[in-house]
Amino acid sequence: MKPISVQHIVKRYGSLEAVREISFEVEKGELFGLIGPDGAGKTTIFRILTTLLKPDAGTASVLGLDVVDDYREIRPRVGYMPGRFSLYQDLSVEENLSFFASVFGTTIEANYDLIKPIYSQLEPFKSRLAGDLSGGMKQKLALSCALIHKPEVLFLDEPTTGVDAVSRKEFWQMLHRLRKEGITILVSTPYMDEAEQCDRIALMQEGKILSIDTPGEVNNQFESNLWAIKASNKYRLINLLRDYDYVDSVQPFGEYVHYTDQRPDADSAELRKYLTSKGISHPEIKKIAPDIEDTFIRLMEQEVSHG
Repeated sequence: MKPISVQHIVKRYGSLEAVREISFEVEKGELFGLIGPDGAGKTTIFRILTTLLKPDAGTASVLGLDVVDDYREIRPRVGYMPGRFSLYQDLSVEENLSFFASVFGTTIEANYDLIKPIYSQLEPFKSRLAGDLSGGMKQKLALSCALIHKPEVLFLDEPTTGVDAVSRKEFWQMLHRLRKEGITILVSTPYMDEAEQCDRIALMQEGKILSIDTPGEVNNQFESNLWAIKASNKYRLINLLRDYDYVDSVQPFGEYVHYTDQRPDADSAELRKYLTSKGISHPEIKKIAPDIEDTFIRLMEQEVSHG
């Protein structure tokens, strides 16, 4: 039995097909990530798996239970942290946690050991209203509330959106600790750099899965040589690269431009000669290994060209 199984799920909102024939499975104790931008269909999948939304086609099960027929049995056995902070802003930290524990027929004390690494950071502020917490503290409280009944599967929908880099790092450290407790975790994020934190990932775009594998194997799908190129006039650099006879793709990445060439044997010397002949002085050109964002963009381009 797979803790999470999704088979050919379809969900429509009027004429919009938000989820299009999605299938994937998550292993017990796995940290599995749905990676993609807003509108990719991630939240719709979470709402289906947490029994808040019925699919229009296909089947899905959690802990071997059907999400439509067995929703009453599923709900006490899973934890769900939605994308938006959804706790009671006018209750204190401790009151929120006590309330969610009572909903599931337990107490803070009964499962304190599970939430202690997270909640211990909140305890000095347990009398503070939830609405007065910082983004990182709200995140920790929401996770504590999702865990207080010791769920077997944890659903986290974009849990790190809108929080600072330090809080994001801390949050992923918490997830790795929880995975060691045997909890199966499905997490979604629009941040491509967070994909590396997952055991396996599904890259999503416009309701479809582009690729499912470990982050390393997903990156192996990027078969072209990749260069990072930098020049004083980035806009002119982009246009010159797009006009190059052998251009394959050109994507701005921070202060650099990521470039791939149609020729497998192209080298940086040719690129430098072309750019300097067009008035770009001293361009910085270096061959780099692709990351998840490079691979995601490449897969999207292939999807469009095949579509």
